[in-house]
Amino acid sequence: VSGLCDIEARFLGRKIIGVTTHRRENFGEGMDNIASALEVIAQRDDVGIVFPVHMNPNVRAIMDEKLGNNPRIALLDPLDYPHFSRLLSICHLMLTDSGGVQEEAPALGKPVLVMRETTERPEGVTAGTAKLIGTDTSRIIEEVSTLLDDDAAYSAMARAHNPFGDGTASQHIARIIKNGF
Repeated sequence: VSGLCDIEARFLGRKIIGVTTHRRENFGEGMDNIASALEVIAQRDDVGIVFPVHMNPNVRAIMDEKLGNNPRIALLDPLDYPHFSRLLSICHLMLTDSGGVQEEAPALGKPVLVMRETTERPEGVTAGTAKLIGTDTSRIIEEVSTLLDDDAAYSAMARAHNPFGDGTASQHIARIIKNGF
């Protein structure tokens, strides 16, 4: 996506916050709260927000309406996996309600703030790579601000042990195949 390269250039020198949201439990007030939090966060001079927006009208309509004209927020169509991986690699942190992102971002040392009350991946929360923050506007702003402003808090999450693997699975698989199972 050449658009992602353009966004990288547009936000050069800023901390990029990656955002995804699509959970039904966040439709309505939750989505409105998330959009409101992003509006406030985007007022910071040191950030750019990159948000591949889910196609569901319960997500897209509110995000387009509230955030569509904000120069510090790039609303994108959903990304394919290689381009989403690129977003993970360039972002400073991820703000999400997605389960998969809770596993993927820590592999790249990216803190994950989970906009849900519970998660099916509690091991990330226990390990410190993810933090459950819900959809309260003030809480989202507070938690994002902490990771942007407090190097120790950021480092604690970015360097926490990734409970979803150590990045060496392919080497283990190759060894098993080589040794004939």
